Order: sequence, then C-alpha cells, then structure tokens
Amino acid sequence: MKLKLDIFEGPLDLLLYLIKKNHLEISDISITQVVDQYLQFLEFMKLLDLTVASEYLLMAATLISIKSKSVLPKKEEEPEEEEENADLLVKRLLEYEKFKEAAGFLRNKENQRNKYFPRPTSSLKEYNEPYIEASIFDLISAFKSALKEVPKDVFFEVIKEEFTVEDKIHDILHIVLEKNKVSLEKLFSQSKSKIEIVVTFLAILELIKLKEIVAVQEQLFSPISIARPQLVSS
Repeated sequence: MKLKLDIFEGPLDLLLYLIKKNHLEISDISITQVVDQYLQFLEFMKLLDLTVASEYLLMAATLISIKSKSVLPKKEEEPEEEEENADLLVKRLLEYEKFKEAAGFLRNKENQRNKYFPRPTSSLKEYNEPYIEASIFDLISAFKSALKEVPKDVFFEVIKEEFTVEDKIHDILHIVLEKNKVSLEKLFSQSKSKIEIVVTFLAILELIKLKEIVAVQEQLFSPISIARPQLVSS
C-alpha cells in the first residue's frame, strides 16, 4: 500500500524538527550533526512505502556532500566549498523558520477570528486544554520508539492478512468514538508484533490524511494523543 501524504511539508521542515529536537541553534550548528538522523527518517519513510518527494532526496545528497567534505583533509588551494554550502543551508533554514513562524501567527489570528462566530451545538465533549498538532516527524519518532519496545522479529516480511490497514482504520475509529481521545503510545502497546505496529501506524497516517483524526500534543516533543478533529480546540 503506497501512501502519498499531504501532511509532509518538505525537507526543511524535517531539518528544523531535528535541530529543535536536539536543542540546537540553527546559526551555531554544524549541519553534519543531524545528517545521520535525517537519513534515518528517509529510510523509515521508504520502509513504510511512503512516497518520498525528490526534494527530500536532493536535500539528503546535499547533506551527505557537506558531511563527507567536512571530514576530508583540505588543501590550502582548494576553495571552502563545503563551508559555503553549509552556510547557504543555514541561511535557508533561518529564512524558512521566519516564514513558518509568520504563517503560524496568521493561522492563530484566523483561529481567534473564527471564535467570534457561533459554532454548531454538539453533544460531543470538547477538550479545551491547549494543544499543538503533532507533525509527521513526531509521529515517525513515536513509531520508531514503539518498534524498539517489542522483541526483534522479521520486520521486512510481507504484512499478514490478519493485520490489514483497512481493519486497523476501523479499529482506531471505533476507539476514538468510544473514548474520544487515546494516547498513541497506548495504541502501539496493544500491538503484539512489529508488523502490527507498522499496520497501525499506516492506518493512523491514512486517517490523518482523510481528516478523520488529529494527532495532538501539549507541547513540542511531548507524548502524542489521537482524537477526532471536532473534539479538540486550539
């Protein structure tokens, strides 16, 4: 099952995510510090049969080039090409972060404006605690952690019939309808094998794509919960 997801924003998003998760400052970092983690994320995307856009692969090539040149001995007459490439990437990241923050500010303003209009009444309970929407990279990090918790088995085998994405979609929808909100860790912990965790993760991504559920967290890198979109308020 190949998924092309609209929730992927781009390679700069992934780099910013890794930088913040490692508590680094964009202007002070050596890009090589996050190269291995970036490549590991791409490997997980491929293993899950997610469509990885060419721009992710282009960024990977750029990062590998910067890293490889940084560890090689330099000759005095050679231009500092790798440093120029690294500086250019840092500049792009800083500019992108500013645009991202501006977009977030405008989105918050829009949400505040929408509060002036009455919302349809509903018998459903709302969760009014503050939250932020978890990124695809938060989800992949949680998925990677869940895989480490189960005994090693054959990860690359074909997914068995008893664990289909369609069945898991039905199961997850049933859970959020009954409990309103459930932690991602609990969903994964109910799986008995890595194969079942993989199928559960793919079902969650598909439900997010269909806007049937949202993945939320109280703050950056905190535990993720799954809920129906109408049950949470930003």
